Amino acid sequence: MSFQKSAEIAKYKSHDTDTGSTKLQVAALTERINYLTEHFRAHVKDHHGRRGLLKMVGQRKRLLNYLRRTDVEGYRQLVQDLGLRY
Repeated sequence: MSFQKSAEIAKYKSHDTDTGSTKLQVAALTERINYLTEHFRAHVKDHHGRRGLLKMVGQRKRLLNYLRRTDVEGYRQLVQDLGLRY
């Protein structure tokens, strides 16, 4: 499994030059978090990398809170698409 950022960008960008919208950032972070989760199953002792993962999870949480405050429908659709908040 490899980290595929360009596929997520193509799927969630709102216009041709969109590189940093909230939905796009959440999708890219989710893809990277999923990749690192698999990485840590094989590399249990990689504690420095795990700290980075926790920082990414916190950043995604803050972005999702912002999205929920500003665009509830967009938030619900994104959470459903990405499979978050079981």
